[in-house]
Amino acid sequence: MPKYSLIIPVYNRPQEIDELLSSLTDVSFNDFEVVVVEDGSTLSSDLICKGYRNKLNITYHYQKNTGPGLARNTGASLAKGDVFIFFDSDCLIPSDYFEAVEQQIDKIDCFGGPDMAHQSFSPIQKAISYSMTSTLTTGGIRGGKKKLDKFYPRSFNMGIKRNVFEALKGFRDIRFGEDLDFSLRIVEGGYKAVLIENAGVFHKRRNNMKSFFKQVFNSGIARINLNIWHPGSLKLVHAAPSIFTLGYIIWGIISIFIPQLCILLLLPLLIFFIDALVKNKNIKIASLAVVASMVQTFGYGTGFIYALFKLIVLNKTDTGAFNKTFYN
Repeated sequence: MPKYSLIIPVYNRPQEIDELLSSLTDVSFNDFEVVVVEDGSTLSSDLICKGYRNKLNITYHYQKNTGPGLARNTGASLAKGDVFIFFDSDCLIPSDYFEAVEQQIDKIDCFGGPDMAHQSFSPIQKAISYSMTSTLTTGGIRGGKKKLDKFYPRSFNMGIKRNVFEALKGFRDIRFGEDLDFSLRIVEGGYKAVLIENAGVFHKRRNNMKSFFKQVFNSGIARINLNIWHPGSLKLVHAAPSIFTLGYIIWGIISIFIPQLCILLLLPLLIFFIDALVKNKNIKIASLAVVASMVQTFGYGTGFIYALFKLIVLNKTDTGAFNKTFYN
């Protein structure tokens, strides 16, 4: 039996699966299996997976669309390993990934790792990666080293022992925030979840600003709902993007009447640009990073405000407003 089961839900992304599986053929470790769960796709990854049967211990399973959380549960039910590792289909796995995991796995119940931009990523993917990992944006409230909140593993790169996963009965039927809900239940259950800094993955994320906005808007909504399911999990720092969003809009309106104040609207843009330029050493990526950072902050902030309005003013606690296909 393999020690690790790598569980990957996929929806209409056969090329990404091909790239992910190709990266796994180069890792310096082989005691693992791969379980790919096709979650109702119209673009099948079946032939791609078949092409790796001589290189990887791989299982391909098709099911009707359920969303990523339940697709991961399906993968877990098919898995044979003692440790489950969940990856998103848009990740690439570094060759030394398992070396870092092996050093700690016997002492912990669950782990997560950071995400990074690969040199092959497009400029916009690198810019979005910057915005999702920078402490200047909502990347600062995702938890972990040099972050503003406690670390909670996320499902693009999450490992958990089988017995813990089964005790918690896996992911709940939630389209957005399902991984953070699961991580909160892990911690609330008294299990040890840690960040393994050297077990990072290259994470492509979205490839245009429109889909990126939809993703972070839904994340802002999910944060309010998570506090309904896990009272006390909402911290002041989680409201920072919405406070920035409201403040920026109000300041913009004031600047219409007092043009001299417009200069202050450029300050956060300049800060984003300089920080991204230092980290990426590329003017184009830094310029796109300014756009991505504002899209992320405003997207998350408006989603947060929208959900808060529904909760307080309309007294609605359902998630129907964003319970649409996760992968779009």
